[in-house]
Amino acid sequence: TGEAGKPSMRVLNPNAEFREFSRRQIKDMEAMFKRYDAGKDGFIDLMELKLMMEKLEAPETHLGLKNMIKEVDEDFDGKLSFREFLLIFRKAAAGELAEDSGLMALARLSEIDVSTEGVKGAKTFFEAKVQAVAEGSRFEAEIRAEQEEKRHEAEVKKQRRDAFKELQSAFKQ
Repeated sequence: TGEAGKPSMRVLNPNAEFREFSRRQIKDMEAMFKRYDAGKDGFIDLMELKLMMEKLEAPETHLGLKNMIKEVDEDFDGKLSFREFLLIFRKAAAGELAEDSGLMALARLSEIDVSTEGVKGAKTFFEAKVQAVAEGSRFEAEIRAEQEEKRHEAEVKKQRRDAFKELQSAFKQ
């Protein structure tokens, strides 16, 4: 899927690359990314980031917004791809963001938003943070549960098919 002039459009498997997040968290972050990607071009540009920060009640200056993008903009295109958006949360979790930086504010505010806790104060934020850390180790368990569910569904389908064939053979005699 490599169009000319769009090197950042390579296939991203966020579940494989960002193992510290659960599949649910990544889906929530993707929904948030898409919600603020007003141009629906797969990127959050400067104006979309400005609107996002204003919606999260943490407005930034023009220079502050540019610095936020620059901190995770690996392909230097001046906008955030979904992968670069996820990097914000990875850096926040690893303690690599300055406490007073715009990106840290975004990570904090949107973590509360993403986990659908709403803004209920610091107590809720820290509860959501503890829950997010606990969910990180659930990634493999989620995949195993999905695989087990698919196996079970296949087995039930096979049993139904066998029962139908048995019933069908009774009518053929």
